[in-house]
Amino acid sequence: MFSLSLIEHNLPMPPHLLSRPLVDAIKAELERLFLDKAIPTLGLCVSVYDIRSIEGGSIHPGEGCSSYTVSFRLLMFKPFTGEILVGRISGYDEKGLQVSLDFFSDICIPGHLMQYGTVRGPDGRWMMMTEDGDELYLDLDDEIRFSVSSIKYPSIPVEQKEEDPPFAPMQIVVSFLPHGSIKGEGLGLLAWWAADEGEGEEAAEQ
Repeated sequence: MFSLSLIEHNLPMPPHLLSRPLVDAIKAELERLFLDKAIPTLGLCVSVYDIRSIEGGSIHPGEGCSSYTVSFRLLMFKPFTGEILVGRISGYDEKGLQVSLDFFSDICIPGHLMQYGTVRGPDGRWMMMTEDGDELYLDLDDEIRFSVSSIKYPSIPVEQKEEDPPFAPMQIVVSFLPHGSIKGEGLGLLAWWAADEGEGEEAAEQ
């Protein structure tokens, strides 16, 4: 899910940062440039992990800042296809569930990729109907286990309306829709499987 990516970048240093220690100033500028940004093929930048080397510091004619060649590592978030993740339900609508990993919230699980028998209840919440007729609701903040289908890096929109959702630099997707899947053994709310495991242990003890 996480990886370290080594990058070399030619970094112009804004004059207002030059009063700070050089390493601190460079790290602050790198965080401004890369933090929460998506780099195609690498993933979403979670943090500047470390700075390996700093070279240069020259001021070019006509420029008011010094430039450094910086080698550094970024901590990147990029789950692989088929990876199993655990998040919390942060919202729902007629299309499906929205899921958050705390630091990353652009995950949607469409209704057709939920467990067999999952439908919307009268109050709009999603629920799974069991063979015994029980209604198991998927509520906000419930922990849910899902499978990653693929990753998408959408282009930055030229114009964005006020009612549009915030732009997401990276989305967990399948085909053209951002989502994961909870179809399959062991996927879905953790509480479902915890209950099954408890019943299995009781049966084994008897």
